[in-house]
Amino acid sequence: MSITIIIIIITALVSFTAFSSQKIIDDLIFYPPAVTNQNQWYRFFSCGLIHADIQHLAFNMLSLYFFGPHVETAFLMVFGERGKLFYLLMYITALAVCLLPTYFKNKNNYHYRSLGASGAVSAVVFAFILFYPLQGLGLFFIPIFIAGFLFGIIYLIISHFMERKGGGNINHSAHIWGSIYGVVFIIVTAKLFTTVPVLENFIDQIIHMDPSQIITFGRY
Repeated sequence: MSITIIIIIITALVSFTAFSSQKIIDDLIFYPPAVTNQNQWYRFFSCGLIHADIQHLAFNMLSLYFFGPHVETAFLMVFGERGKLFYLLMYITALAVCLLPTYFKNKNNYHYRSLGASGAVSAVVFAFILFYPLQGLGLFFIPIFIAGFLFGIIYLIISHFMERKGGGNINHSAHIWGSIYGVVFIIVTAKLFTTVPVLENFIDQIIHMDPSQIITFGRY
């Protein structure tokens, strides 16, 4: 069974259990003051196992289901037999790294809470873009798709704008830093443990792309 499917199963089981248990939510949710005052650092990771509702869970897990297997396969191609381990390491560490800016901004904010795996899922999606920058990506149910690297740029710009605007229940900061972390993690680990020129391959694909690949009318 793939690492992606295992992550989805565990996350879904814990999330569904938490839907009917406020105690589980309170114990696992990312609550900065609990980290600051009680050293409950595990909350950086445990919050990725629970979600606000079924829609929130479904969106994250469907995104992981669509992109995760491709990224997992790419990790095996780059890192060989260590690929699954590095893929799992990226996902788990992304859960924490994406929340660091949020933590430092709210470490004594007793009204702030955050939950969901969006930051780690964003890391997987942007890992996909790094490996397949020309693959057409878009929004659900809209049959217009743009090259992945352009989609990523637009996504980051919109997320940055929404983060500065504030309001709402979405942690756009986690999306941004999770996305960036996914790319950085692969580039750095590939440099350290392989001879595969991941970044160079990404740039080369963009330089030599066919203009017709910028906009397409089909899903990847």
